[in-house]
Amino acid sequence: MKTVLVTGSGGQLGMCIKDIAVSSKETSFIYANSSELDITNRKDVFSFFIDKNIDYCINCAAYTAVDTAETEIEKATKINVEGVQNLAEACKEKGTILIHISTDFVFDGSKITPYLETNQTNPKGVYGKTKLQGEKVVKSVLNKHFIIRTSWLYSEHGNNFMKTMLRLGKEREVLSVVNDQKGTPTYAGDLAKVILKVIETNNSSFGTYHYSNKGVTTWYEFAKEIFEESKILIDLKPITTAAYPTAAERPKFSALDSSKIKSILNLEIPFWKKRLKKVLSKTNK
Repeated sequence: MKTVLVTGSGGQLGMCIKDIAVSSKETSFIYANSSELDITNRKDVFSFFIDKNIDYCINCAAYTAVDTAETEIEKATKINVEGVQNLAEACKEKGTILIHISTDFVFDGSKITPYLETNQTNPKGVYGKTKLQGEKVVKSVLNKHFIIRTSWLYSEHGNNFMKTMLRLGKEREVLSVVNDQKGTPTYAGDLAKVILKVIETNNSSFGTYHYSNKGVTTWYEFAKEIFEESKILIDLKPITTAAYPTAAERPKFSALDSSKIKSILNLEIPFWKKRLKKVLSKTNK
């Protein structure tokens, strides 16, 4: 039986993994949230690994507050870079395969077609820069690793855009949402299934991959779909990024090309609208 450690298990991806893993009979899971395993504490990480035979470590732990990262540079670096290094080194010592989750924010958004794994990275903000540094750490420490970049994650768990829109839809009559940033909403449950398929199939095609649902949209169109599917009546207005200034600069276009992982794992990737409809039907019950 394989043993899999899930760090950052209190976040939405960790919780989606937990939902799916209950049906897994050949894999044992260890879930550790930030209070149970602080990845920034090197001593704690190594002692956590020492008496366990962990085959895979799925690192869902991350500092993801994009705007706050601009002022909390040290904290973002500690979690997204130093913490990742601690995990990578512990994995190397124990012969554990690391599956590390990264982001579309490692790109600058200057493309107009979906990003390939081989495209030039050029993050705009502190969050993207620290996530890219974390990727580089993984590559420099470990040969046996998977880095999976994803985009616009949402689910029935945790805090995310979908849940924020559902809340605001009940609280407000008018709402403005940015309509000139393009990307792909990705259901965290679909990403969780992909990660578990990597493990279940004993895949050894190590390296960097992209995974998101199919299609390209804007935050405004994403919000519109959420409200329409949930039958929430609201005056939704499209605005430009310039009209809604934020501390961190976002990529204008950050859709990811998932064809590499689709081919390696023989995946069927759902279209974002179809998947959103299914998730909302569960969430709105």
